[in-house]
Amino acid sequence: MKPVDPAQFRAAASRFATGVTVITALDAAGDICGMTVNSFVTVGLAPPTVLFLARPGRTRDAIAASGRYGVNVLPDSAVALSRHFAGKPDPGLDLHYEWTDGLPRLAGCLAFFACNVVRPIELGDHAMLIAEVTACDHRDSAPLVFFGSRYHAGAGAPALVD
Repeated sequence: MKPVDPAQFRAAASRFATGVTVITALDAAGDICGMTVNSFVTVGLAPPTVLFLARPGRTRDAIAASGRYGVNVLPDSAVALSRHFAGKPDPGLDLHYEWTDGLPRLAGCLAFFACNVVRPIELGDHAMLIAEVTACDHRDSAPLVFFGSRYHAGAGAPALVD
């Protein structure tokens, strides 16, 4: 079987709309670190369980050391935050944090999940970090959506149902 072309795979995968999150954690020095992620998944309700796929780097190392992370679901006004934590830092960006269950939370996020890792699974160049939710909350607002390799505001009309 011929291997799938990575560019073709990426183009096909970009046709799946996802929400945009920033994973936050505390490193060994107590400094806040984070990464933009669109691989966040809710897994189950009993107990409340979530996962995301972490690429290698400072945030993944911080989570491995502490066993904890926060998931910040971004509102449609947070493109700059997403880009900042996706490796395009903006030194002029004024970051504001709140704290939930001992974890840094981006002020203004649409939803937040405080998480304790229960099972890390190595998968190629990423790790799947399965976690139990220890605290969460939300507010009503439009989400930031990623589709076709671009950001979109998620405040569209509901889909028609037969």
